[in-house]
Order: sequence, then structure tokens, then C-alpha cells
Amino acid sequence: MNKTSRITLSDVALAANVSPITVSRALRDPSKVSPLARDRIDRAIRELGYVPNPAARALASGRTDIVGVIIPSVSNNVFADVMRGIDEGLQGSPLIVQLGTTRYSPLTEEQLIRVFLSQRPAGLIVAGHDQSPAARALLAGAECPVVQIMEVGPDPIDLAVGLSHFDGARAAAEHLLAQGYRAPAFLGAQMDPRSQRRLAGFRACLEAAGLGGDDPVVTTPEPSSVSLGCRLFADLMARLPQTDAVLCNNDDLALGVLFEARRRNITVPTRLGICGFNDHEMMSAAEPPITSVATDRRAMGAQAIRLIRARLAGQDAPRGHAVDLGFQLIPRASTRRNRSSADRPT
Repeated sequence: MNKTSRITLSDVALAANVSPITVSRALRDPSKVSPLARDRIDRAIRELGYVPNPAARALASGRTDIVGVIIPSVSNNVFADVMRGIDEGLQGSPLIVQLGTTRYSPLTEEQLIRVFLSQRPAGLIVAGHDQSPAARALLAGAECPVVQIMEVGPDPIDLAVGLSHFDGARAAAEHLLAQGYRAPAFLGAQMDPRSQRRLAGFRACLEAAGLGGDDPVVTTPEPSSVSLGCRLFADLMARLPQTDAVLCNNDDLALGVLFEARRRNITVPTRLGICGFNDHEMMSAAEPPITSVATDRRAMGAQAIRLIRARLAGQDAPRGHAVDLGFQLIPRASTRRNRSSADRPT
């Protein structure tokens, strides 16, 4: 055989003494091929160095085995947890992930959707519900399952998995008021649409309680970090020194608030209550441990893959179906001002 020529599926079939259809079946669904034939095919693939041609497979089957995943960032721990769930959900299937990051740019997201759809993917997973009109039109016309993750909304394009960020933040603000805090504030960074909805939930709670006249909010489009939390809290106290509690739109900021409060000799939780969002491991490890809104990012990724696999298997996953995974407020010492309140998740 000419070593410069591409090894084909037919070459593998000849070496394994099976038909090309059997090789194709073994690559797509090994359970449909006998163990003896699979062994011969696997040995032939290794010896020949065969690499499947995804373009040819797409032409033959109408799709590739690629699941496109489009998220804003790979450095954010929230999306690292999502990817872990996606990876676990892929176990035992021929599907593979192709990852794209938008860096929170709607234009980049639209470009990635176009690229992924041109590859005839088995499915697409996209973060959020706030795609541009052009991106929504592309996703609505996709010939594959589309799962919007991270939140649930009133009008999913196809399928959705997530939670209500508005409700989660409102529950956190209500917890602060129940603990006796009367001048809570909100700190936010990287104010993407989900963070905007958390802010809206916070404001709705304060408005219902007749509070928040001074608009106790400090936000920035900067990427979130612990050091940024320190700075935002310093800015907040310079403007509203009466602040007695802080709801942060993520846990990095909450940890920064704790550090800055300690530098200023502000006692937590007596003088200041602190609440984060997402409930990363550092919240329970801090001293004092920090209250946070727990979200199951790993389950979001795993459930998104389950929905895609179900649709591909012909099982019922109707358009418009949404899975609300909810949230859990985890009260800890950082907001335990009212000793008589029940200290249990709500």
C-alpha cells in the first residue's frame, strides 16, 4: 500500500476480514458488532493508523459525532464544573466535544454557532438565553438538538437546563433581611445577563421590603476576582458606610469582601453579613464560612448531554422542554446575625 495515501474504511475492512459496513457499525455503535469482529477491527485500526473522516461520515449519516459546546470562559470555575458534567454524560457514547469560548462577546458567539452548524453536529450546547437575534435564528433552524444551559427562561429555542438566577438572588436577599440586616448592598462583576438577573432579584426583594432607596449597588464589567471583591467593597463603604450586608454575584467577590472587612476590623457577621453565589468549595473553607446560593453546574452539563442523547435515540424530548434544577441557599456563619433563626438550607 502506498504510505502517502489516506487509509480508508475499506482498507480496515480488508485487513480485519469484515465488510466495510461492519467497520462502520463498529465505529458508530460497538455493541452491534460481535466481540471477535470488534477485536479484529480494533487491531486493524491500530496497525494501519486509520483515522475516521468526519466529513465523509457526516455526508453518509447526515451528522458528525461532534457536540458543540459554546461557553463564555474556560477560566471561570462555574464553566469548569459544567464541562465536567458534560464529560461524564458522554461516557459510553461515540459523541465527542468541540469547545468554543465567546469571551462574553455576542458577535463571537454568533460566529462560533455558524462554524459549528457547518460541521453538522450531533448537538449544540450554548450558555444562556440572551443570544443575538441572528444567533437565535441560526439555533432555531439547526438540524440538531440545541440545549441552552445555565438558566431557564420563558422561551427556550429548543431545550433548556438551569435555574432562575432572579429567584436565587431574591432568596438570598430575603435571607439577609430575615437575619436582621437592614442596609444590604449588591456587588457585581462581569455583568453578563445572568448577573443582571441576580441584581434584578436583589432589587425586587428590597423594593418589596421598602428598602434600597440609596441604590446600594456597585458593579463593574471587569472580570471577577478576589482582589476585585476587595476593591468593590472599599468603594461601597466609601459611598454607603451604613451598609450592613453584602450580596455578591459570585463567590470570588464574597471572599474578597471578607478579606477587606477583616483589614478594616469590620466584624462578620455582627457588623456585616456576606453572601456569595454558586457555593464553591472555598465558601465552606473560609473563616467564618460564607453563606452562598448553591447551583449544580455539574448536573447542568450532564443533563444537557442526556437530553441530546435522548433526542438522538428517538426518545421524547419535545421542543420547549426545560429542566429547572433549582438552587439551594446554604446559610453559614457569615450571615448568622439572628441567632434565633433556623440554620438550615431553604
